[in-house]
Amino acid sequence: MKKLVVALAFAGASAGAFAQGVSVEPQDTMQQQVSVIQSKLAELGVNVKQVHPSPVQGLQEVITDKGVFYASADGRYLVQGTMIDLVNRENLTESALSHVRLEGVAQYQNSMITYKADNEKGKITVFTDITCGYCRKLHRELDDYLDAGITVQYLAFPRGGLRGSGYTDLMNVWCADNKQEALTEAKAGEKPEKIENCNAPVAEHYQLGQSFGISGTPAIILSDGSMIPGYQPAAAISSAIDELNNNKS
Repeated sequence: MKKLVVALAFAGASAGAFAQGVSVEPQDTMQQQVSVIQSKLAELGVNVKQVHPSPVQGLQEVITDKGVFYASADGRYLVQGTMIDLVNRENLTESALSHVRLEGVAQYQNSMITYKADNEKGKITVFTDITCGYCRKLHRELDDYLDAGITVQYLAFPRGGLRGSGYTDLMNVWCADNKQEALTEAKAGEKPEKIENCNAPVAEHYQLGQSFGISGTPAIILSDGSMIPGYQPAAAISSAIDELNNNKS
């Protein structure tokens, strides 16, 4: 996701829109603080999903449709970046996003285009576009993933946003009778057949990806919610899945 200055600019808001904090007395409840933060971020077009206390006194962890932020309780200050626990060597921001990703993947399970491995040892969820070179490379190597026991399930992420031919083509792929075949043909460079009255959840997939912190494709989500930003060969993904499986046992 872009830096905060850019991220807020899209809403047409000045810095003062967030800087005008609302005074919150110490006795105010957590719910009141949440309401203040929700209100301030709503002014910037950001939808707040969850608010939790962060390990840093005075900052709340804010899960939004644009990723993870940190906000002061009075709604005056907003921080975008990575919070790291240096004692435990843990990326706290990534941990928060991992939970969000798992919930989101489960929510959209029924609208994925899935290629299932016969001897499945793990799954990956891939946010994909049909025009990006590395998305096409990953799909050309689909048999390598399947042979390695890796089920590949796709969600749509039009790189150009929710307009133009890239978005329309993904809509037509997701509305096709044979979605697997349509996606394979589209990634080979064929123009997807136009489907009348198409109502596919491509926009929802795109917004979900944004909330995961995705800005490009392919983006690979593993079973623990961690994300690999970019293409990786089947052998590398297989090793990552083996490590996750070993950690569970």
